[in-house]
Amino acid sequence: MSEIVDVTTLRSWLIRFAGDVEEHAAQLTELDSAIGDADHGSNLTRGLKAVVSVLADDATPPSIGPMLKQSGMALVSSVGGASGPLYGTFFLRMATSAGECDAIGPDSLAAAFRAGLEGVLARGKAVAGDKTMLDALIPAVETLETALGEGRPFGEALRASADAAEAGRDATTPMLARKGRASYLGERSVGHQDPGATSTALLFRAAANTMIDGEDNQ
Repeated sequence: MSEIVDVTTLRSWLIRFAGDVEEHAAQLTELDSAIGDADHGSNLTRGLKAVVSVLADDATPPSIGPMLKQSGMALVSSVGGASGPLYGTFFLRMATSAGECDAIGPDSLAAAFRAGLEGVLARGKAVAGDKTMLDALIPAVETLETALGEGRPFGEALRASADAAEAGRDATTPMLARKGRASYLGERSVGHQDPGATSTALLFRAAANTMIDGEDNQ
């Protein structure tokens, strides 16, 4: 597999993520109905349809930064609640990190993911263990950085990152929610998987599936 990720591959990643979220929309909404507003699946599906719409436009930017910025703005402008601004911020910060280029290497991709993570941390004011999307996002980014730092192949590092996101997602089930609407439930939030962490795990599995020669590893 190539270790260079070009703008076409990143565009395919976003479109694949949109399809995966739509496929799991009922599950995401069911999870959110237990501890939130019961709209995570529908809201994120609507936002990502807006992303796919702008990416289908012939005027889609040929550079990574502007393409990610356009996608982030589509999410921010089309999704209310928490998920639109948080996911929008993630892609907007990735855009700034990637800049005006048509391809990036593994280290630059990891840096863009790190920038996105820092944006979500700043916007959401949450930390690891609060039972939010960060419980999948933080281990995914940290695992990718560590794997690349150890010299592991890009594909192996991406798979490890997706695995870490899914482990983080699963770890939210026994957690006590400390942020957002779920926190109002107190002890009753325990025993439910966090919907934001669930969609974040889909994001990183879509990245692995798209960037590793387009193969399906699910």
